Amino acid sequence: MSSPGGGSPPGPARSVRPRRRSGRAATTGRRRGRRCAGSSRSRHARGRAVRCLAQVNLVSREREPGSRRERYRVQDDQWYDALLERDAFLRNWQTTMREGVEQFGLDTPQGRRINDTLEFFRFLEKELGSLMQRWATHRAEHLGG
Repeated sequence: MSSPGGGSPPGPARSVRPRRRSGRAATTGRRRGRRCAGSSRSRHARGRAVRCLAQVNLVSREREPGSRRERYRVQDDQWYDALLERDAFLRNWQTTMREGVEQFGLDTPQGRRINDTLEFFRFLEKELGSLMQRWATHRAEHLGG
């Protein structure tokens, strides 16, 4: 998960890897710390990595009932949810790109470049939607869910 150019910073990738291997859906910070004890990463660095993963919806934070301790859960459909979040991200960028096109106009090199980027984001949004539909069909056929 932390391969160069893989799209995931090394720290967060190292934090989620033990959970993916363990078979547990949720773990506490203490267990996470024990798994990473052999590494040179500090508690602060591990916490920062988990916060990063939570920001992109790859893990969720929850409280243990009756405890102040927090657990971090890797969802079964984490990648699906993360990609859906990207859909909102693309829409926000489209708004910004439209404003740039309006500001510079299509008769300028800047406006044409921004419009090209806007069209790319529109394409991604359209393709992401159809990709998610195809995934739901594939998942139902192959995984029964």
